[in-house]
Amino acid sequence: MSIETDIKQKKFRSPYQRLALNLVYTTNWLEYKQHEFFKEHDISAQQYNVLRILRGQQSNPIKVSDITERMLDKNSNTSRLVDKLLIKNLAKRTSCPNDRRAVDVVITEEGLKLLEELDPHVEEWENRFNIITPEEADHISALLDKLRESELE
Repeated sequence: MSIETDIKQKKFRSPYQRLALNLVYTTNWLEYKQHEFFKEHDISAQQYNVLRILRGQQSNPIKVSDITERMLDKNSNTSRLVDKLLIKNLAKRTSCPNDRRAVDVVITEEGLKLLEELDPHVEEWENRFNIITPEEADHISALLDKLRESELE
């Protein structure tokens, strides 16, 4: 379906307005679909993002502030997300040997098992995008990068 059909708007002020609204609408659609999926596994998309960051550390501890820098959603309350993962025994805290005020976080075996269970489903979700070619996907990604770079100017 087109953005015009989905939001029942026949005309836009400009192609840029159409693009902006389409990006917002599509982002919300993607987030809703992710929310539905992760809800079945009792985690949020942001918690999943933290778990993937922790797994990428390959059991090396990481500070909460470093996790925050790597989050997809820069507005996430990383400390709260980590607390929820601790309660679910998907992550654990350790003292930072270099800075007693800082806290390091590592993924637990249960966290790794959950990611292992989710990986095929996430890959299946990502494969929904294969209706466009790899070249088109690269082009769209490059255009999105270009849009974000325009903020620097």
